[in-house]
Amino acid sequence: MSGHSKWSTIKRKKAKIDAEKGKIFTRLAREIIIAARQGGGDPEANARLKAAIQRAKEANIPNENIQRAIMRGTGELGGANYEELVYEGYGPGGVAVMMEIGTDNRNRTAGEIRHLFSKHGGNLGESGCVSWMFDKKGLIVVERGETTLDEDELMLLALEAGAEDMKTEEDSYEIITAPGDLEAVRQSLAAKGVPMAVADVTMLPQTTVRLQGKEAEQMSRLIDALEDHDDVQEVYTNCDLDE
Repeated sequence: MSGHSKWSTIKRKKAKIDAEKGKIFTRLAREIIIAARQGGGDPEANARLKAAIQRAKEANIPNENIQRAIMRGTGELGGANYEELVYEGYGPGGVAVMMEIGTDNRNRTAGEIRHLFSKHGGNLGESGCVSWMFDKKGLIVVERGETTLDEDELMLLALEAGAEDMKTEEDSYEIITAPGDLEAVRQSLAAKGVPMAVADVTMLPQTTVRLQGKEAEQMSRLIDALEDHDDVQEVYTNCDLDE
């Protein structure tokens, strides 16, 4: 993290989500389809599906749409056969970029993503070229102005619930968990009335690379272009950009 607030990136992404409801509906439905296909349609026995359903409800996706996506994933309804892929590459300044992809045509998607990298000063790499720079973790973000608990109280509650660490940023607390412990920690915080802006499994960079000037502008445009692509579910980077 190196002092770089993950929450600043998330706030930017949330603003984009609010402005693009139709696109986020499609992505969340795709995530439900993939999760149901891989782990079955019972959210109580499929943690990934349960998390995807929760995010869909938070985005106000109607229950019938959620159920339809589950049925497509389990094969009860027809529809596109999505596969899940991870693409890796390098952005301007050599920063690492990972993308979670959900596509029904990997050749088309690979060509389009490669074009976006080339257009914005980066290049798509081979599998494994940057994934070693990231750790898969649960991330819970609590905005400092939204909780009545002070830093010590929140840290004690999180650690007792199974969190690995808590980082204090200028405007937020960032609680880090093992992926499998995220739900237990989230439930413990919710039981104490702690409001959470984000509770999700993500890829956190082990170190960050500071970009400025032209490279920072190029990287920002690359991130925007990737996030706007219909087949890109998530984008992770180790770059540290100014607001």
